[in-house]
Amino acid sequence: MIGQDSIDRFVALLGPKGVTTDADDLAPWLSDWRGRYHGAAAAMLSPASTPQVAATVKLAAELGVPLVPQGGNTSMVGGATPPADGSALILSLRRMNEIRSLSPEDNLAVCEAGVILSVLHDAAEAAGRRFPLSLGAKGSATIGGLVSTNAGGTQVLRHGTMRALVEGVEAVLPDGSIFDGLDALKKDNRGYDIKQLLIGAEGTLGVVTAAALRLVPAIAARAVGWVGVDSPAQALRLLRHAEETLGDSVEGFEVIADETLGFVLGHIPGTRSPIETRTPWHVLIEVDHADLAEPGPGERLEAALADALERGIAVDAAIAANEAQAEAFWRIRESLSESERAQGPALQYDISVPVAKMPAFMVEAAAAAEARFPGTTASSFGHLGDGNVHFHVRAPRGTSDGPGWIAAQGQAINAFVHDAVVAAGGSISAEHGIGQMKRAELGRLASPARIAALRAIKSAFDPQGLFNPGKLIPLPGEG
Repeated sequence: MIGQDSIDRFVALLGPKGVTTDADDLAPWLSDWRGRYHGAAAAMLSPASTPQVAATVKLAAELGVPLVPQGGNTSMVGGATPPADGSALILSLRRMNEIRSLSPEDNLAVCEAGVILSVLHDAAEAAGRRFPLSLGAKGSATIGGLVSTNAGGTQVLRHGTMRALVEGVEAVLPDGSIFDGLDALKKDNRGYDIKQLLIGAEGTLGVVTAAALRLVPAIAARAVGWVGVDSPAQALRLLRHAEETLGDSVEGFEVIADETLGFVLGHIPGTRSPIETRTPWHVLIEVDHADLAEPGPGERLEAALADALERGIAVDAAIAANEAQAEAFWRIRESLSESERAQGPALQYDISVPVAKMPAFMVEAAAAAEARFPGTTASSFGHLGDGNVHFHVRAPRGTSDGPGWIAAQGQAINAFVHDAVVAAGGSISAEHGIGQMKRAELGRLASPARIAALRAIKSAFDPQGLFNPGKLIPLPGEG
C-alpha cells in the first residue's frame, strides 16, 4: 500500500482539489464500466494542467508509485481500473477539459485530454464543422481515453479510427518530460512517429494531455436507410454496390442479425422494425452530403436501393422520411448492446476479420460455438465495411448464476472464439483495446516478434514499469 507520507507530498504538489482520498468519492472510479474488474487506490490525483501532470509523474517516479491514467472510465476491457492490491494511484485527466482552439479554416481542434466527446461534437457543430467519430459512450468518454485506446465507432468506414483523426499529440512521458507533438504537420520525417506509438498504447507509454484532431465539414443533408437481406454475404454485395453507386458518401454500414433486432424490439420501448418484411439479416446505411447539391442523398440512396432490389441483392428497403425517423433507425443500432445484455449472462467479443471473410465468419462462427457449447446461443452484429464483428455467446436459457457460468465456461469459450478469429486472419481486439481482459490471450496468440516488440518499447519508454501496470503488455508466462 502507498503510505500517507506519499499522499501528503501529492497534496502539497496539487492542492486539496487535486487529490481525492474519500472512499465514497473514489468508489465510482475503482471499477470498470462493465463491472467485471474492481481495484483499489489510496487516492486519485487530478492535475489541472500539463505542467502539473509532468510534476505529478516526476514525483511518482521518485517515489516509485505506479499510476493508472483515467478519463471517462468507459473502458470495455478493464483498461483504466487500478490493481486490486492498492499498489497504484489513479491519475485522472478530467480536470483538463479545455478546447484550446478550434479552427474551421484549418479543420483542426486542439483539445485537452479531459474534453468529453459530445462537448467536442457540439463545439465543432457551432463552428460549422464536425468531428467524425461517435460511439455510445460519447457523453462520458474523453479525448485522452479515445486517443489512448485508438477508439473506433460507426463512422470508421469513411473516416477511419482515432489513429486516422489525430494530427498531433501532447503527452507526458514516464520520466516526467513533456512530448510536444501538437503541430499538425503533413510532412515530418524526423524518425520514429512518437505520436503513433502513443495512440492505442492504453496509457502504458505516456499520459496523453492534449490532441490535435481533424475536423470535417458539417453534414448538410443525409439519408438513412434500412435494408432487409438474406445473409451477411448479400449485405457485403450491397455494400460494394453502394460504394460503386454512391462513392465516398457512404458514412455508415451496419449489419444486424434478425434475432438481434428482435432483442431491441422486445426490450426498448417505442422501437419497431423499419421494414415490414421479416428477413434473416438487416443493414443500416447512412449517406451524407456536405453540400446541398442535387440530387440530394435521399434521391441517390433511393435510386441505389431500387437498383439493388432489382438486381436481387436486397429483399426489402425503407428510407427514413425525416430526421426523427432517421434517429429512430439509429436508435435501434445504438441499443443493440443494451438489449443483448438484457438477454442474460453472455460473453461479448470485439473482434475483427478481413472484410471479405466477415460474412462467413458471422454465420459459421456462431454455428460452431453453439455446437461446441451445447445450450448456448451465439449471434453478432458489426461494422461490415471495416471487418469489426461484435460477437456474443449467451449462456443457456435459464442460467441464474452468470458469474458462475463465466467462471466455468469463459476461458474455454474465449479460446474457441479467439482461435477462430486468428484462423480467419483477424484480431482479438478491433476497437476496445487489450486492457487486462485480453492481455493473456494476446500473449497466447500473438507472434513472438509482436510480443518482443511490445515489451521492448514498453521497457524503453517506462523502465520502472510505473505506467498503467498490468495492462496491454503480456506478463511473463503469457507469451
